[in-house]
This record gives sequence, structure tokens and C-alpha cells, in this order.
Amino acid sequence: MLWGILALLSVSAIAMLLLPMLRHDAAGTDRQAGAVAVLADQLHEVDRDADRGLISNDEAEAAKIEIKRRLLKLNRGASAKGRSVMGGRAALWISALVVPLFAGLLYAQLGSPGVPTVPFADRQDERAEQAQITELTGRLLERLENDPEGGPTEGWMLLGQTYMRMGRYSAAAAAMGNVIERDDTVSAMVSQYAEALIAADDGIVTPQARNAIRRALEMDSTNPAASYYEAIALDQAGDSEEAHDLLVSRLEQAAGPAPWMEIFIAQANRIAETIGREPVSLAAFAPMIRGAPGPTRDDVEAASELSEADRAAFIRSMVDRLANRLAEDSDDLDGWLRLGNAYGVLGEIEKAREAYEAANELAADLPSDDPRKQSIREALSELGG
Repeated sequence: MLWGILALLSVSAIAMLLLPMLRHDAAGTDRQAGAVAVLADQLHEVDRDADRGLISNDEAEAAKIEIKRRLLKLNRGASAKGRSVMGGRAALWISALVVPLFAGLLYAQLGSPGVPTVPFADRQDERAEQAQITELTGRLLERLENDPEGGPTEGWMLLGQTYMRMGRYSAAAAAMGNVIERDDTVSAMVSQYAEALIAADDGIVTPQARNAIRRALEMDSTNPAASYYEAIALDQAGDSEEAHDLLVSRLEQAAGPAPWMEIFIAQANRIAETIGREPVSLAAFAPMIRGAPGPTRDDVEAASELSEADRAAFIRSMVDRLANRLAEDSDDLDGWLRLGNAYGVLGEIEKAREAYEAANELAADLPSDDPRKQSIREALSELGG
């Protein structure tokens, strides 16, 4: 079907080019014949006038010489014009035939004629879904802006997270910036704000983002997102060795496997390659607890090549992997603790609270001095649970 349509279009284009030329050539031939006929008739008229004595023989001879001179000139002009027209016609015919053929061969070589098209209905559904998300986002923004109390903190953070998923990083930073100075702001919210600022500047840690990172660390020195972006800032400032030390020390402080550790490993090894240090491995910092699946070597190698946005998606995939495993094995206390911490880092407060509540139920029979019970109580208190 595609090739048939292309062939039809090519034939139509050739016809539009050649038909005017053919018509113009026919019209030129008619004008040439008419001029010759007029001059021949004038010759006969001169002979008739001489026979009737209306003009002398000398005048008749002079008139016939002038008419014959005009005929000769007309024939010469027609011959030269014919050669010019034939050359232009040949060039036009060659162009009309060769150009479509060359275009077809080029498309077959470089194009993608075998790639299936996206059905129009599917594109409509996608556009409708995007339009709906945009409309809902606009409604949320309007409701927050019109709230006499300034809008709930959770609402502004949700708006910012939605803008981040839409790729509107500047809008995300502006939305989160409305609430990061509030009393109910936690470290994870401030680090998300810093992430939005960095994304809005194409991965560059600006002074404004650096201040947000430092504040997040002051509020919670164990915030892995803040530590990660602080290392990025140090590396960009030329303090690559200090950035590497920060990442490794934060990995050493981890109480157990956590979803954010893979991205720390990837970033640490990327920096290590530039400063001549040995690479580190996840196994050195977090042996798998109770068979919890960890990233493969391919996962870690792939993560080192990711952009900032893709790294965030990679972390999200690790969190989802842990959540899916816990849905099947709900008796893993340490797994729930890691999941609660991961959701807290991502700013998904409600999911973090649910994860810590599940861990709290499993920790009911633990000794009162078990540090995990204290960690759960502190986390639920911070999350408002």
C-alpha cells in the first residue's frame, strides 16, 4: 500500500511537470507554420501585383528578396530554438524520471518502510490521557493557589512530583519551593526540591540546589538522596576524591541492603575511574539478607551510563522490585524496613508509613532493646504514624 501511494504521487508529479511542456511545444509549432504561410502568401501577392502592372519589376524583385530574407531568418531561428527546446526537454525528462527513482532507492536504503505505523486510535488514546493528566494537574495547581491557608504540604509535593514525571522540572522546583520552609517539612522533601533544581539545570548543581542539599543533610544526615547529590556537587566542583569518600562512607554506614546502594556503587565507580581508584562492589557493603535479590553485574554497569533522570528511574525499578518481593514474602522484617526507608527517600510518605507499620507488626515479638524497634518508632513518629 505504501509503495503504491508513493508511485501514484510520483506519476502525478511527473505529469504536472511534462504536460505544460508538451502543450507549449505544440503551440510553438502552430505559430511557426502560420508565419511561414503568411510570408509565402506575400510572395504570391507580389507576383500578382507585378503581373497587373501595379508595381515595377525592380520593386517586385526587391520585395521578393526582403520576403525571402525573412523566411530564411525565420527558419534559422526555428532550428536554433528547436535545438534548445530539445536539450531542455531532455534534461526535464531525465530529471522527471531519475529523481523519483533515486528518491525511492534512497528511502529503501535509509528509511524504515517496514516499521509498522502507530494506529491513529492509539495515538488518540495517548493524547487523551496526556490531556487528562494536564487538566488534573492544572486543577490541583488552581486549588492549591486558591487555598487561603496556602495549600497542604502534601498537595504541593504531589504537584511537584507530577511535574517531575512530566519532565517539567522548573515547574516541579517552583511547586516544591512553596513548602520547603514550612515547619512540617522533612529532609526527604528538601532533597526532592534539590533534585528538581538540578534536573531543571540539566544536571548541574547550582548554588541554590547546593544550599537545599546541605539543609536536607542537616535535618537528616542519613538521607541517602541528599548524600548522593552532595557527592555530585563535590565532583562537579573538582573535589572528586572527597565525593568518592562521601559515597563510600555512606555505603559503609548502611545497616543493611537498601535500594539506593546500587546507584551509589555506580556513581562511586564512575568517579573512581577518573581519579585512579579501585572499583567497589555491592557485596562488600551489603550482603543479601534472607535471599533478597540484588542487582546483577549488568544492572550496575548499565547504571553507570545513565543520565540523572534515568538513574532516578533505575532506583524506582529497584524499589518496585523489593515491593513485589515483599508482597509474596511478607514476613521479611528487614525488607519492610528497607522499603520504608526507600519510600521515605522518594518522598512517598503514605507508602513509607504503610511499610513501617508492616515492620512494626513483625517486630512486636522482638526484645525491647532491639535497635530495629527503635528505628521503627522514630520513623513512624517522623512520618506522623
